[in-house]
Amino acid sequence: MSQTDDSARQVRITAHDLPLHCPRPGAPLWSRHPRVFLDVLKNPAGRAVCPYCGTEYTFSGERPKGHH
Repeated sequence: MSQTDDSARQVRITAHDLPLHCPRPGAPLWSRHPRVFLDVLKNPAGRAVCPYCGTEYTFSGERPKGHH
């Protein structure tokens, strides 16, 4: 299982990470907040910010076609 670097406030994600939610899997218990789903594909710049912790997620790579 990979570790999540919760000190990073900017996280790059790909189509593999969709649907996107924060906190990410593997986050330590002390840094957890209620799960919130974020739609990075709605924003033309491919960005979304978590309203709880302020982490900025940026989508990179090819956008999925159809449903993901």
